[in-house]
Amino acid sequence: MPGTVEANLQKLGITLPQAPAPVANYIGFNQVGNLLVVSGQIPLVDGKISTTGKLGAGVSVEDGQAAARICFINLVAQVKAAVGDLDRVKRVVRLGGFIACGPDFTQHALVMNGASDMAVAVFGEAGRHARSTIGVPSLPGDAAVEVEGMFEIS
Repeated sequence: MPGTVEANLQKLGITLPQAPAPVANYIGFNQVGNLLVVSGQIPLVDGKISTTGKLGAGVSVEDGQAAARICFINLVAQVKAAVGDLDRVKRVVRLGGFIACGPDFTQHALVMNGASDMAVAVFGEAGRHARSTIGVPSLPGDAAVEVEGMFEIS
C-alpha cells in the first residue's frame, strides 16, 4: 500500500527512477541525525542529461523549469534510496539551485521554481522550503540546471 508521498507521485504521473549513481568522488546522500543532505542532481533521464546548454543562450526558461523538475525528482529518488519510506520526510528544509547561464541572465528564480513547485506538489506543506539560486558559467556534463537538497527525516 503506497504512502501519502508515493500516492502524490502517482497522481502526478511520476515514477521514481533508480537513484543516479555519483559520477565522481562523493556520495549521493549523507544523513546526520535527522537531517539528510542530498548531493546536487542534474536532469538525468534514463542515464542521459535531458537539458544541456545555458539559460538565456539557447535554453528557454520553460526548458530550465522542466530540467529543475527532473532534478527534484532525482533528489526524491536519492531520498527514497536513503530512507526507504518517503513518508519519513518531515520537511524539505532547503533547496539549492545552480543555473548554467551567461552573465546577462536574470531569471534564475523562475527556473528554480520548477523544483520548488515540484517539492510542494510532492510533499504538500512539508515541501515549503528555504532556498538559494545562483547562476554559474557551467555545470557537469553541460547540464543546464543542478539542484541539491536538505530534508528533515523522522
